[in-house]
Amino acid sequence: MRKGFQYSILASGSSGNSFYLETDQKKILVDAGLSGKKITSLLAEIDRKPEDLDAILVTHEHSDHIHGIGVLARKYHLDVYANEATWQAMDAKLGKIDVAQKHIFEREKVMTFGDLDIESFGVSHDAADPQFYRFMKDDKSFVMLTDTGYVSDRLAAIVENADAYLIESNHDIEILRAGSYSWNLKQRILSDKGHLCNEDGAEAMIRSMGNRTKKIYLGHLSKENNIRELAHMTMTNELAQADLGVGIDFKIYDTSPDSATKLTRI
Repeated sequence: MRKGFQYSILASGSSGNSFYLETDQKKILVDAGLSGKKITSLLAEIDRKPEDLDAILVTHEHSDHIHGIGVLARKYHLDVYANEATWQAMDAKLGKIDVAQKHIFEREKVMTFGDLDIESFGVSHDAADPQFYRFMKDDKSFVMLTDTGYVSDRLAAIVENADAYLIESNHDIEILRAGSYSWNLKQRILSDKGHLCNEDGAEAMIRSMGNRTKKIYLGHLSKENNIRELAHMTMTNELAQADLGVGIDFKIYDTSPDSATKLTRI
């Protein structure tokens, strides 16, 4: 049996999000915020098929995270996991899913899927009960942490010293403030229940990462309020200023809203 697990960030951005993970025993999708057809083509980029999936985990009910879940669940008879409040908020949006496919994964619990342990944790976002996940196998772990307005010390401790992170770098504050969004929407994004800016994502990494950390992926970039190169440069500079070994001890990677990262073993 092979050690660790493999993963790919299929899509990450304000227009749609999906994450794929596999072990020898399980193949799991986290969120499906694009059409079923697009998710299928993203899986094909890493030579995988939706019919081989075992389950879909949901972080929260916003459309850029659940858009394709109903279609995929019905077509491929997939089990779907979310906490109770998220189910209540999204059930009507998904269309009809057989009750046998609906499962509860409560916040701040650990569930075991075959040879994989998954820990859920709450975040601060304007959804019913948003939660993200830490995936653990063979003393290796990957943390997904996007869609949060801030990272508390308690949350930083929960996610500390993972081997790899998908961390939110949603917006540059100056671009957002100068942009065309309404004042109310700007205030929502900047609030404690909004999204992490580039600097806040870097600061969260400084508090969370450890000597195990080898990969940091920048996620959920806004098309309107960020620039990929700026997000990457901000993370690089902030971590370097904190005397962390950027490019030596660990590497920083970009993600895309419409193409998958390569399948990587951790």
